[in-house]
Amino acid sequence: QVQLVESGGGLVQAGGSLRLSCAASGRSFSNYAMGWFRQAPGKEREFVAAIGWRGSTTSYADSVKGRFTISRDNAKNTVYLQMNSLKPEDTAVYYCARRRGGWGISRTTYDYEYWGQGTQVTVSS
Repeated sequence: QVQLVESGGGLVQAGGSLRLSCAASGRSFSNYAMGWFRQAPGKEREFVAAIGWRGSTTSYADSVKGRFTISRDNAKNTVYLQMNSLKPEDTAVYYCARRRGGWGISRTTYDYEYWGQGTQVTVSS
């Protein structure tokens, strides 16, 4: 049974920073690519960032590139999302997810099998 638990969300002013964490239970965390997605009210869930199983490959949405950094610590079964220079349009519920199978990183929600419950990030102007 795989469980993903996000933490670190909150309310921050524009220009501020937050660090999200996603702790994974279950075996073989280091065998899977991981991703972060977000969903704002009334909008579809969208890709934010992804990282390969070794941490050497990453991908970012254009909207966050240069501001957000995804990383992982396989010894701690945890993936992180460092968010800097936050903007009001970054406001959303942020979800971490584990990639389906042993494939590489993906930007598509369908390619992710397990999801966390989400953590709210609110950026005030």
